Amino acid sequence: MTPLEPLVRRIESTQALDGPAKALGRRIRNAISAGPFKDALSGTWLGHAVHPMLTDVVIGSFTSASLLDLLAGGAGAAASERLIMVGLAAYPPTALTGLNDWADTEVADDRVRRAGLVHASGNAVAALLYAASLAARRGGARGRGALLGLAGATVLMGGGYLGGHLSLRRGVGPDQTVFDPGSTDWAPAADAAQLQSGKPTRVVVGDTPVLLLRDADLIFAIHDRCSHRGCSLSEGQVDGEEIVCPCHGSRFDRRDGSVRHGPATGPQPAFQVRDREGIVEIRRLAD
Repeated sequence: MTPLEPLVRRIESTQALDGPAKALGRRIRNAISAGPFKDALSGTWLGHAVHPMLTDVVIGSFTSASLLDLLAGGAGAAASERLIMVGLAAYPPTALTGLNDWADTEVADDRVRRAGLVHASGNAVAALLYAASLAARRGGARGRGALLGLAGATVLMGGGYLGGHLSLRRGVGPDQTVFDPGSTDWAPAADAAQLQSGKPTRVVVGDTPVLLLRDADLIFAIHDRCSHRGCSLSEGQVDGEEIVCPCHGSRFDRRDGSVRHGPATGPQPAFQVRDREGIVEIRRLAD
């Protein structure tokens, strides 16, 4: 067990965090509904989440300012102030994209709800400490400003650790299909006669869940686990040429699995389909 693991477990088991977290998540979802703005915040246009990329700017600027305080002394005072200003300017969009991502995931996982709230709160405190640091520096209290910056850096490291935990241990952000995209060899998937036109059907081919969709004489096949948070797409709706995720409303093209609307950022693995004597066979399309 890592030194910080007990603290993370305590945070994830603290039910007292649920009340404010649920209220915040609900407000964010109501304020940021499906559409171009949400797609922009989610990173649908980019192909992966925007939030991790922006955190590098905030963390890098703030910590660089504190490192200059330690290593360059008064010679780095002007540069430290500029770096803090860059971090403060980058913080609002970074926080907004992070809250958007978290609000789409907190409903289904108590651990994500609680750790995410503490993560966001810690980062907000760090930003406030750096804002106070900048104000102190400009008021002539450079030493006090440096101490406030170091305090902000300490809090920021804790928030960053929780952010990494949410992404790497709780799977917030990574493509949920990346480890089972499906085989490139032909494999039987279903009896063609069992597929009803317009109704998504879930099958498992090897270890891969697959959504089959018949439309008259055509049969489409894409990965059934939503790349966003792993919900079963076969439980969603068919809207024209799009499959709509039942959990968060992501829309995927039934033909090639491409993302039409977020919050998903990664496409669904798609499959080539053939009918061999009444048996539907599939194989994954090359990337």
